[in-house]
Amino acid sequence: MERLTASTIWPFVAVCVLCWILTTLIRPFVSPLRRVPGPLLARYTRLWLFNETYRSTFPKTNTELHKKYGQIHFLAFYRSSNSLPGPIVRIAPNEYSIDDPAAVKLIYGSGRGFFKSPWYQASGNPYSTTTNIFSEPNPHLHAAARRKIASAYSMTSLVQVEPFVDECTALFIQKMDEFASSGASVDIAHWMQCFAFDVIGQMTVGERFGFLDSGNDVQGVMASLSDYLDYCARVGIFSEWHKTLYNRLKQSKKLTGVLNVRKFAVTQLQAKYGKLESDEEKADPKKPTDFITKFLRIHNQEPSKITKDDISTVCVMNVGAGSDTTSIAFTAALFYLVKYPRVLGRLREEIRDFEARGLISDPISFSEAQKMPYTQAVIKEALRMHPATGLILGRVVPPAGATLAGQFFPPGTIVGINSWVAHANQEVFGPDVDVFRPERWLEEEDVVKKRDAYFMVVSSTPLIFLTEPVQAHNYLSVWSRFTDLHRKEHQYHGALQGTSASCPSL
Repeated sequence: MERLTASTIWPFVAVCVLCWILTTLIRPFVSPLRRVPGPLLARYTRLWLFNETYRSTFPKTNTELHKKYGQIHFLAFYRSSNSLPGPIVRIAPNEYSIDDPAAVKLIYGSGRGFFKSPWYQASGNPYSTTTNIFSEPNPHLHAAARRKIASAYSMTSLVQVEPFVDECTALFIQKMDEFASSGASVDIAHWMQCFAFDVIGQMTVGERFGFLDSGNDVQGVMASLSDYLDYCARVGIFSEWHKTLYNRLKQSKKLTGVLNVRKFAVTQLQAKYGKLESDEEKADPKKPTDFITKFLRIHNQEPSKITKDDISTVCVMNVGAGSDTTSIAFTAALFYLVKYPRVLGRLREEIRDFEARGLISDPISFSEAQKMPYTQAVIKEALRMHPATGLILGRVVPPAGATLAGQFFPPGTIVGINSWVAHANQEVFGPDVDVFRPERWLEEEDVVKKRDAYFMVVSSTPLIFLTEPVQAHNYLSVWSRFTDLHRKEHQYHGALQGTSASCPSL
């Protein structure tokens, strides 16, 4: 056999590279989706999507692209068989952003056969033999894992742990009182995340993690969580590199990102185990039962139903997901209330009215807050204007293919709906989608139902994250109290003004 030399290898390599380049350039022109609009670079490489995600501009850019191509789509002279599909935008060579209310159940609904895209792989441990509940791509396996722990996240169960939320809320309000009395501005985003972390701690292991008490980033977990979420968002685009990058992180002497978040969560869990095993923590009928205690009782009775690994996953999941999204929602709402004093005034009027009629207690309970229409509308409008997730949360089109927004997508195509895009849909939410107007949620019943169906924050689809009921419960419980500041309105004005500079971005 002739020995391989540089003179024989390089021509072969050059031919392979040339074939790859030609294939990459030609594929978009022969694809059945070649007429779907989008940035030119996105036709050929995922680097366009990576760049937008890296710069944290994707939610805004994605919305603007849909607006741009949607305007073209609805022009009368483009209404033909060759018209551009405005509700669809290409964001990568095989990935498409959809803006169509009818597509929600098709893409995310139970039994539709849409698996999670490879993007989710970056959220899991590539060396583990099992996937976590968030990264599990198979909807059937995901549903089975979800059923194990779903009862703890039901609204009925969460109402039972309301005292945990009240305890953290009281401490949070105390800290805000101190800022208001001193006239100092406050980094509200930081303190909202402190609050969210401690609520998650109370509900998960039965005690605060200490963020509100100290006002500091305990063990650097906030910074690590931010690093981890950035990693997931960016590396998920090139998920084939996840294993290599994850291995490098593990070999690093500095514990950051998901490794530090997991270490923190597992340390809290082990401390909880130690207290339970040593009988240091006696059962108190007056004290609500935290998640871990509930799951351990089930495990002790039937170990195969909920394993220790399942319990560990719950702890990491709560810390890693519940705190960040909840704090973003809180901060966004406060930002818009400061920006729109008319809304803040009307919100306080509702609280005064309910208080005068004896319809609310102190603190306002979750069930009471649910009956306050304007409070509910303010919360929903804040979440519409600034949802916590700014990516499309892609799904893989099943083997039979699928027709979405009037366009057939071949098997293997990645599709998804960005909540920022959905919430900017003028046909659903009205022409003033860029305005913070809670009254849109108090209009005719049929109109509101249509909006609820395309409200992508708290979703009824089974693949949406389990912690959303926790967020909704915390949101109502604390927000109704935090806005009940009419007795200290002048005092709080200075502190609230300190939040008006910016709103958290994604």
